[in-house]
Amino acid sequence: MSKIIVVIGAQWGDEGKGKIVDLLAERFDIVARYQGGHNAGHSVQVGDQSFVLHLLPSGIVHKGKICVLGNGMVIDPKAFFVEADRLAQQGIEVSPTRVKISSRAHLILPYHRALDHTSEERLGNEKVGTTLRGIGPAYEDKAGRRGIRTADALVPEVLRSRIERNLEDANRIIMAYGGEKLNADEIFREISPLTERLGAFIGDTTHYLNVAASEGRSILLEGAQATLLDVDHGTYPFVTSSCTTVGGAIVGTGLAPQRLTGVLGIVRTYTTRVGEGPFPTEMLEGETGRYFAMIYSRLGEKNKSLLYLEKMFQERNGFLIYLKVDPAYDNLRGDPRFTVLLRRVGLA
Repeated sequence: MSKIIVVIGAQWGDEGKGKIVDLLAERFDIVARYQGGHNAGHSVQVGDQSFVLHLLPSGIVHKGKICVLGNGMVIDPKAFFVEADRLAQQGIEVSPTRVKISSRAHLILPYHRALDHTSEERLGNEKVGTTLRGIGPAYEDKAGRRGIRTADALVPEVLRSRIERNLEDANRIIMAYGGEKLNADEIFREISPLTERLGAFIGDTTHYLNVAASEGRSILLEGAQATLLDVDHGTYPFVTSSCTTVGGAIVGTGLAPQRLTGVLGIVRTYTTRVGEGPFPTEMLEGETGRYFAMIYSRLGEKNKSLLYLEKMFQERNGFLIYLKVDPAYDNLRGDPRFTVLLRRVGLA
């Protein structure tokens, strides 16, 4: 039977998911992302080399692993090749044989970035605190049935006509708030060579993943952001624009729910969050975050806030096991807790 495990953050992100996925990737055949875009990202340390990843799954740094960017993602072609080319210079193969992009994933285009800036500026004190990379507006276009999918972009005439159509509305908003009008021809000339190059990576990843699962190949599904940033179940409206919980893994890959064999939740020993919005905390005045993290980890306490977090995560993700991680701790591979985790998810 194929092992298909989802790794999800249990808080607001920054729990150390990348570190865990990196440790687990060597035990899987395929590592897939299912939502989000080129978010804040993380670094993966391999020996004396550090690899910065925003868009590609962490499995890319492991030789021979197949990486999938699922249909639930939004992809900036320029950001993809900046990251791919940088990794190639560091000796990592990023080729169509190793990286597969869903033909149903949507594109992030220059006007999405402009709309992201405009949206944050007009919200003022109620701004969400996005990365300003156009991820939210791209999901808005997807939900509004006007998005441009990677498959659409392979036909130049279709790409051009949809850029022109979408830019009419986008420019009205951008200019209404003092932004500079964008030119459809300039955007097409910038994007067209990139989408042409992207073509070799594009395919039906839903079919690919389901065939792989039927053949017994193991699949690791890597979540971005975390549970409390889920557009439905998070601290709305200060959330991301996609489903970050286990439901997003199903929808964002096209794998049937019964194929999942486990969900792994990652909990940080102390909590932080990026962006704006509510951030409940019980830290006493005068204590530093580092001191709090050290004491909390040493005592292994479960206060009411953590118990609530566990309960909420269970309800929304049905997790099998969670791992409490101190991001400053780099020796997880030899930690007995990690061995127990591997055993619990059937990997040891």
